[in-house]
Amino acid sequence: MSDVTDQNTSNRPHQTIDFEKVEQSGQFKSFMQNKKKFIIPYTLFFLIFYFLLPVLTSYTTFLNTPAIGDISWVWLFAFAQFIMTWVLCTIYVKKAASFDEQAEQIIEQQIDSGDGGRAS
Repeated sequence: MSDVTDQNTSNRPHQTIDFEKVEQSGQFKSFMQNKKKFIIPYTLFFLIFYFLLPVLTSYTTFLNTPAIGDISWVWLFAFAQFIMTWVLCTIYVKKAASFDEQAEQIIEQQIDSGDGGRAS
């Protein structure tokens, strides 16, 4: 059985929670679906954008053309990767905070619904 003794929830400092029951709940399954809908597209975008630079510089000469004065497109693309990383990190941190709140609410609701979240 997966349970944690003294799980610190916001209102109940000494509860034992059966995480297997929480995992089987419809709320948790919906939560995981929403989390996947967020994580998978962002991960795919990151990987494609990240690996596009070495692929384009290895197999094409498009990025070697000047964009602004003597600055080529490869430098702009490389700089854009830094910006993309910081933007995605910021978005993820904000979204992860909401995921944490949703997970806490699911645990609270399981505890409040009788023995739904309590270990037996």
